[in-house]
Amino acid sequence: MRFLASLAVLLFMCPALIQAQAKEDKDWALYSRYSGANDTITVAPKVVFMGNSITENWLKFHPEFFQKNVYAARGISGQTTYEMLARFHNDVVALGPQAVVILSGINDIARNSGYISLENIMGNIISMCDIARANGIVPILCSILPADRFSWRKDLKPAPLVVEMNKLIKGYADTHGLQYVDFYTPLADENGALREGLSKDRCHPYPEVYTGMEEQVQDAIAKALKGSKKKKNRK
Repeated sequence: MRFLASLAVLLFMCPALIQAQAKEDKDWALYSRYSGANDTITVAPKVVFMGNSITENWLKFHPEFFQKNVYAARGISGQTTYEMLARFHNDVVALGPQAVVILSGINDIARNSGYISLENIMGNIISMCDIARANGIVPILCSILPADRFSWRKDLKPAPLVVEMNKLIKGYADTHGLQYVDFYTPLADENGALREGLSKDRCHPYPEVYTGMEEQVQDAIAKALKGSKKKKNRK
């Protein structure tokens, strides 16, 4: 009877143990997402775009923008800054770009990985900038796009936090002489959401919105790389 009882306990515990093991084995930062693409690169991209679903959709909607400019997009939907920081070496540094465009922070505000303060979000962004500069890569910082609601976290009111986070990002960029791309101002309505007609969920932009974003980021890239060349020439 004791054997049967023990066997019953083990059988009861097996699914939980298997589930726990699966959780332990999870590729939490999705290092594998771009590992194949990274391995096939023979010419270093001029610029890598690091981000979340906004960047991932950018590549999906406008692949020609990246192809013709020799850019690489390394966005993963739902990712927070600490996940991006974890894969920054593999998906940015190892590719040897001249610059990196960092567009991040909204999923931290959405608490996709749990609560995190704005200051600590900024700390992760600063760490990415530090790693980039230590490897001769020019960081370019972008504002978070407008959002006043999340379809997956309806209890949160992100609009004021987005404004405050963008102030921190811009302040750091200004202090350290980095290019800051303000996507927020031309796209926001009075409620801090993407303006009417620019998005279905007031958070993710339609494909045509990226055309204007591309003009903005191209200008920032040109200025950042020109400034970088001047600094090198002075040395």
